[in-house]
Amino acid sequence: MIKKKDLSLDDKETWQDYIKNPSDIYDKESKSQDKDNRRERFKYDLHGFSLNEANNKVKEIIFFCKESRYKELLLITGKGLHSTNYKDTYASKDLGKLKYSVPDFIKSDPELNKLIISIKEAETKDGGEGAIIIKFKKL
Repeated sequence: MIKKKDLSLDDKETWQDYIKNPSDIYDKESKSQDKDNRRERFKYDLHGFSLNEANNKVKEIIFFCKESRYKELLLITGKGLHSTNYKDTYASKDLGKLKYSVPDFIKSDPELNKLIISIKEAETKDGGEGAIIIKFKKL
């Protein structure tokens, strides 16, 4: 094993000066921000949430995203393949699934609806029918 030699006094001073003002270090997150200082996308997975828990969490996330200036939200809802709502004769077979109920919840809540431009199914690369993209208004 080769032993590294000790730093010279000049090197130590240079290092101390550099760490006081590291001008060439950049924030990786700033790459995803554009001129208006908005972030691109926040992603959240709702697998395992009940309908009520998911709606409450979605509301919390939407407010967080608006406060943090995200352009859009990717919600992973799942496809509803493991849903057990078919056992309840009084429950809707579709509306008990998060992929249908979450968008309905957002559209029916005036406080949330005023923050949203659109809600659509995600592209295949982002989760396809098991995910939704929510685009936010620029406020």
